[in-house]
Amino acid sequence: MGKKSCSFSRKIIRRRLKKMAETMPDDVISTNNVTTTTNNAATVSTAVVGGVAGKPKKKTGGARLWMRFDCFGQSELIECDKNAIIKRVSIPARDLRILGPVFSHSSNILAREKAMVVNLEFIKAIVTAEEVLVLDPLSQEVLPFVDQLRQQLPHRSPFKNHEDGQLDVQEKENYPLNGGKWLPAPEAAEGLQCELPFEFQVLEIALEVVCTYLDTSVADLEKDAYPVLDELARNVSTKNLEHVRGLKSNLTRLLARVQKVRDEIEHLLDDNEDMADLYLSRKRLQNQQFEAMLGVATSNSIVPVAPYVQRRGSNVSASFIASNLSDDNDVEDLEMLLEAYFMQLDGTRNKILSVLVVWMNLLQ
Repeated sequence: MGKKSCSFSRKIIRRRLKKMAETMPDDVISTNNVTTTTNNAATVSTAVVGGVAGKPKKKTGGARLWMRFDCFGQSELIECDKNAIIKRVSIPARDLRILGPVFSHSSNILAREKAMVVNLEFIKAIVTAEEVLVLDPLSQEVLPFVDQLRQQLPHRSPFKNHEDGQLDVQEKENYPLNGGKWLPAPEAAEGLQCELPFEFQVLEIALEVVCTYLDTSVADLEKDAYPVLDELARNVSTKNLEHVRGLKSNLTRLLARVQKVRDEIEHLLDDNEDMADLYLSRKRLQNQQFEAMLGVATSNSIVPVAPYVQRRGSNVSASFIASNLSDDNDVEDLEMLLEAYFMQLDGTRNKILSVLVVWMNLLQ
């Protein structure tokens, strides 16, 4: 009996120990699962808060630095985003992409209803009949263009703008006020026969700066090229060949840049309609004339309407003021302007081709 009771007790103890051993891991695993589930829930909750509730708003296009010039040459730095520029000058959004870094070395002169988009080498600007907006004006390459605008625009303006921003008294007499707008007298218009409209003044300065830059770059390469070519003619060596190959690469890249500007000008010269669309001042004056005529027709009053209304401070060619603007295809002024720079670029291109011809002759 004693042995059986002891044996029975040991069996009970073993069963209890076994049961405890089987039970404890389950408890631990269950606890770990709860902890893991809680942690996962917290992670998901954090992701939801950070990804949805805490999601930052989508950023709009960043503001860029522009310099604004009026027809007097007065300037100011402004920061505008894409939407502000589009609204200000009435151009499509794709035109701003043309002025972006992707088209850094492309050349475009585009006419829009109220603006001209100029993308010539490093010069990226939007020109209207009354102002020009220059992109990245503090860039080292753009500074010469900014300086030329500041220097030349005040001298080209038919108005003398004083420090107080007022017109000269004598000029006010020549440009009498009519209905809140300034009208040039006939004798004043005669003195402006040689004046280009504001948009072409800006275009001329841009072409002058770009052509001078390209011509200077070619002259510098020419100065380095001929001694290297002469050395190669005297001594054909690996070192001299490497110098000539590097020179050829630089000349080829520069030739492509010159060709792009030249081709854009040639494209305009071949299409009178495209050139006519660039006459922003003429289109603006025609719109003003049309609005004035509508106003007179509506009021049924017999009041002589000045055919060409000019806002105070705007710089408009006297050829537009003196004419009746009936011939919209008169593009002689712009054609002469573009032709001059086309010939200059053609000469620059020929200089590069001359050096390349010498290089090719040496390899034969």
